Amino acid sequence: MISMKNLKLDKNLKSSLITYGMVIVFYIVMQALVMTGNISSLMKGLLVPLCIYSIMAVSLNLTVGILGELSLGHAGFMCIGAFAGAFFSKCMNGAMPDLLRFVCAILIGAAMAALFGFLIGIPVLRLKGDYLAIVTLGFGEIIKNLVNVFYVGRDSEGFHFSMKDAMSLNMLEDGEVIIKGAQGITKTPQDSNFTIGVILLLLALFIVLNFINSRSGRAVMAIRDNRIAAESVGINITKYKLMAFSISAALAGVAGVLYAHNLTTLTALPKNFGYNQSIMILIFVVLGGIGNIRGSVIGAVVLTLLPEMMRSLQDYRMLIYAVVLIGVMLFTWAPKAKEFRERYSLKRILGAKLSKKGDK
Repeated sequence: MISMKNLKLDKNLKSSLITYGMVIVFYIVMQALVMTGNISSLMKGLLVPLCIYSIMAVSLNLTVGILGELSLGHAGFMCIGAFAGAFFSKCMNGAMPDLLRFVCAILIGAAMAALFGFLIGIPVLRLKGDYLAIVTLGFGEIIKNLVNVFYVGRDSEGFHFSMKDAMSLNMLEDGEVIIKGAQGITKTPQDSNFTIGVILLLLALFIVLNFINSRSGRAVMAIRDNRIAAESVGINITKYKLMAFSISAALAGVAGVLYAHNLTTLTALPKNFGYNQSIMILIFVVLGGIGNIRGSVIGAVVLTLLPEMMRSLQDYRMLIYAVVLIGVMLFTWAPKAKEFRERYSLKRILGAKLSKKGDK
């Protein structure tokens, strides 16, 4: 006789495989369109950003949906990952094989973002309430502004740092400015492509879904549902919250590295890593369903493609986009809409048909 634990495990595995399958099918379809020339150059240029925003949405949903904490500055971790990865690639360009350099850049970007997430989480995640939202909001803005006044150069004597201007680096004639303040990092190796983006998205999904279904993930969700009850049975609240938040920050750093290597010039502009970017990622999560990892990916893809697909409508496209946004929000969260979805869900209809056949 199959135990309930095995049934639940099979259900989780099936759900995860469906999520992986959706991403792989999307990749195959888009690659076929690219190879046959049935996709515009604009849509082709959106393929890597789709992967970036999907990874960010999955990352943020781990914090918002699974951990139950609100982060309003998630783009700050993306910024750290982007500049850490781009800095490493710029320094090591030509010194090691391109693929190895890019893999190392991803690991460094993820590690730096995770480190900052851990340092922020140590004091904040011990507290109750919305303190994380306030701190991450400030953190995202501080990081963006710090990068804009930060100069780093390298010459035969080593690295030089300044927060004034490039001349203050006092480098030798063979010196090169790597981070140029508000001008950012230029001539970053463009290693990102759609295939690498999909691989990193699948890896992010694998990490998050396995974490959710693990013992640590169940502990995190227990803390989210009832902190006092979780603490009373001996769950280390701070440990598991720090673990989830650090993983979330690390995945945002991976998205940042992918973003940095998709551009020739990386700058810390508000449109790239500002408050609006964090809110846009949060919208992906909310519309896809808080706690629904697969929904985060779907929400990110649909809401990224929608404005571009309606570009020909010019003045009306943002109006239509807003109407669709409100409509999806109502369909996702309205009580009547939830009742309708449950009543007419495919699972329920198939179950009813199977039960009728069993009765016969």
